[in-house]
Amino acid sequence: MYITEFLNKYKKDLNNRINDISISLTSGSASDIGHYKAMVGEIQGLTYALEQIQTLLKKVDDESDST
Repeated sequence: MYITEFLNKYKKDLNNRINDISISLTSGSASDIGHYKAMVGEIQGLTYALEQIQTLLKKVDDESDST
């Protein structure tokens, strides 16, 4: 498996986790403000990771286009 395939599959997993947490938040599953903050923080972290992966994939794609 190429690294780009791995990263694309990982992005899908991260997006699925973000969606799962978002559904939980909108359905009111946060038991208190601490739990709510933890869930929002996880979404923020996952979103940051997705952005970094996307940047790496773009760099790889740009490098392969220039060769």
